[in-house]
Amino acid sequence: MQSKVIFDFTKDSDISGWQITDDVVMGGVSSGSFKLSSEGHGVFEGHVSLENNGGFSSVRYRFPQMEVSSDASLLLKVKGDGKRYQVRVRDDSGNYYSYISYFKTTGEWQVVEVPLREMYPSFRGRKLDFPNFSGDHIEEIAFLIANKKEESFRLLIDEVRVE
Repeated sequence: MQSKVIFDFTKDSDISGWQITDDVVMGGVSSGSFKLSSEGHGVFEGHVSLENNGGFSSVRYRFPQMEVSSDASLLLKVKGDGKRYQVRVRDDSGNYYSYISYFKTTGEWQVVEVPLREMYPSFRGRKLDFPNFSGDHIEEIAFLIANKKEESFRLLIDEVRVE
């Protein structure tokens, strides 16, 4: 399978399709934001609070359905703050659950490879008793931080692709 770009950030990128969802949907008070840096990178940043049983912030991007093969991987070019993040995909944006995997950032630019078949189904922080990802398409990607502690965060995203 050849490489397919989900999103390649540039100084001229239209990021209006990227949407923040914080724990405020459940009564929490965490706050995340998403913007474009002057260098042309997506910037997901904010503060996670555990108040009111909160504890997460996420940003998601829904795109036209993209075919993927069973042995495909996500390639994420990111620069984080040394914290652990989740990447999530949905094969159907109408599903209540996502397929997730964790990655740790180093503080430097890195390319994180996430085999789709290793992503497991999860809903509200609980692993579901379904098989790992085995679909033939995806239509949403998200980044989430939820490390069960109060913390500020900053994740730069340069490119997201499937290979």
